[in-house]
Amino acid sequence: MMDLSRFFEKSELIPVIVQDEKTREVLMLAYTNEEALRLSLETGTAWFWSRSRGELWNKGATSGNYMHISRAFADCDNDTLLFLCRPDGPACHTGAVSCFFNEIPFENKQYMKAGLINMDVFEALYNTVLSRRDNPVEGSYTAYLFEKGMDKILKKVGEESAETIIAAKNGVKEDTIGEIADLFYHVTVMMVEAGISMDDLRAELTKRSEKTGNLKQFHVTDKNT
Repeated sequence: MMDLSRFFEKSELIPVIVQDEKTREVLMLAYTNEEALRLSLETGTAWFWSRSRGELWNKGATSGNYMHISRAFADCDNDTLLFLCRPDGPACHTGAVSCFFNEIPFENKQYMKAGLINMDVFEALYNTVLSRRDNPVEGSYTAYLFEKGMDKILKKVGEESAETIIAAKNGVKEDTIGEIADLFYHVTVMMVEAGISMDDLRAELTKRSEKTGNLKQFHVTDKNT
């Protein structure tokens, strides 16, 4: 086994960032000492040092939600680690996929003024909706939709689809953008309820982007309109 002491020259405990190897979502942050790190590398599952309990902690030993390590990295200063993991279940003790679901609202006006777009906004919406399903918040409209079930969700998708069509037909751009946003939100709720992930959608779109000559796949009435 390699010498791990170099990671603990500054402190007996160092932080470990745990990231989903597939989605690259940050799942949790915990602390490790040399013994816990050695166990992590030997067993292939994440071990940490619990500062509150003062003992070694194999993530998932109680919940079953083990973090299987595929790759491990150290930062440039050798005092912070990154585990890319395949999780067996939610990382957070609340049942949320990630421990980082409490967003701190703020607007970076300079960022917005520069016209830069956060391309992860769709992923963030999905994760927020997923968190509302797994951790219902009183007064949350999203939690209400999940409580009512798929029939209610589908009804709202239908209503928002019709409203989007009407807005686009009326030719008012601002109204159309708002309706598209409403439709995308409700479709996202439907995806979560149906167990469809953003990766599933991304894979399908990627597969379609690789095809050419798709005109023949459309119905004859579509080609004639």
